[in-house]
Amino acid sequence: MPRRIEIELTSSRPDGTWTWRAAGAREPKGVLDGTILPEGAKAGDVIKVEAEADIDGMTIIGVVQARVKVAKVETIALITQDKPFEPVTQQLARKGRGERRERGERGERGDRSPRGEGRPNDGERRDRGPRRPRFEAPPELPQRPKAKRLRAGNTHRKSVLSEIPENQRPIAELALQGMQTVRQRLKEANAALAAEGKPTMPEQSVLQMAENLLPRLRVADWLDRAEAAKRDLAHLDLRDLRSIVAAANDAVIERSDACRELVAEMKAGLTARTEEEYQNWLSDIEANLGVGRIVRALKLAGQPPKAGAIFPVELGRRLAEAATTNLTAEALTDRWIAVLEAAAFTPIRAHVGITSKPESVPAELTKTIERLASLLPQIAAAFGIEAGTAHAPKPLRPARPAKKLPPRPPAPPTATATTVTTDGSDSTGTIPTDQTDPVAPVVAEQTSPDNDSAVPSMADGTD
Repeated sequence: MPRRIEIELTSSRPDGTWTWRAAGAREPKGVLDGTILPEGAKAGDVIKVEAEADIDGMTIIGVVQARVKVAKVETIALITQDKPFEPVTQQLARKGRGERRERGERGERGDRSPRGEGRPNDGERRDRGPRRPRFEAPPELPQRPKAKRLRAGNTHRKSVLSEIPENQRPIAELALQGMQTVRQRLKEANAALAAEGKPTMPEQSVLQMAENLLPRLRVADWLDRAEAAKRDLAHLDLRDLRSIVAAANDAVIERSDACRELVAEMKAGLTARTEEEYQNWLSDIEANLGVGRIVRALKLAGQPPKAGAIFPVELGRRLAEAATTNLTAEALTDRWIAVLEAAAFTPIRAHVGITSKPESVPAELTKTIERLASLLPQIAAAFGIEAGTAHAPKPLRPARPAKKLPPRPPAPPTATATTVTTDGSDSTGTIPTDQTDPVAPVVAEQTSPDNDSAVPSMADGTD
């Protein structure tokens, strides 16, 4: 089968033949008939030809004509006109109220065609059936600012780590994560050393070293968290403040002189913030109940600032009456479901009833009552649904909007290797790059001063 190659003419013979060789190389080479060459061919020209390979070598069959570039330029002819240019302007007439009144005096549309006969007069109205009740949203109340989360520093932690010998710092950092983390990392490091035929680390010595460093590290870590909480004590989230006070019950922190005064401040701050949040909680329920936001008030009632918070009796009575007033036969199904879902997880759920039952109960409302039957047995009994002994349900989570994922990054380029076969053609192969990087525990060897044996120490790897 012929294929195309580029050749270079080397010389012309008296018999009309030409000698050639591959362009830019010594081999292959041969002789071709000069009659197939274009006029004006001379030694040194590089031309593309069709060749066939056989046992004797390569035979040139013909010359491939080169492509001729043709410059295509399309032009648009502009035809001029002898007429002078005349601009066009437009001005709209103003419409006054008097024109509308004149249009209305023409008469009623019913007088224009017989189709107007039988239409109701202005005072009459067609009977279109009962209107769907319209729900007007109560006014929106300003929301309280969101509490700040704790952002602890590392001043005391760095100070303690700087005083520890360098070969013990990786163990100290692991000890802050707990002794279980130290044991797990030590086990993995010893397994890797045993696989490589190296001496393993003494587990008892490393664990004892971590236990000796842990008290100082716990005190430093608590001081960093407590000082950060002190700066934002007025706006800090109660969950973070409670965790700091709970951690202060550690015997190591209680015995530390540097922590004693700060512990007292954290406990006093937690007491003051808890009382403030309790009063804000009741104020928000009162405000939402006053403007008619019953569902929002019910949801707030089910989210006390602390466990065991006392709910005022009078406020609970008013909230239960407002919830009962919303459960009427004229209320929409969505309103029924929203009130029941919010009231089921409040301390006043036993006092919530229904004002009137709808004639037809939709399937969505029935499903909601069956799910909340154990928390609202009086509502379930009114609809003929048994409460049963099932476990109490959990509040429904609000639906989160779907996140748009960023576009996928392009695939990394692969290395290509090009080889030349015996027949002169190019063959391209793909060499996949090694993208796996096995992570092994980092182990350093430290020579003990008492003996000549090497005691390896464990360094912190990246999880």
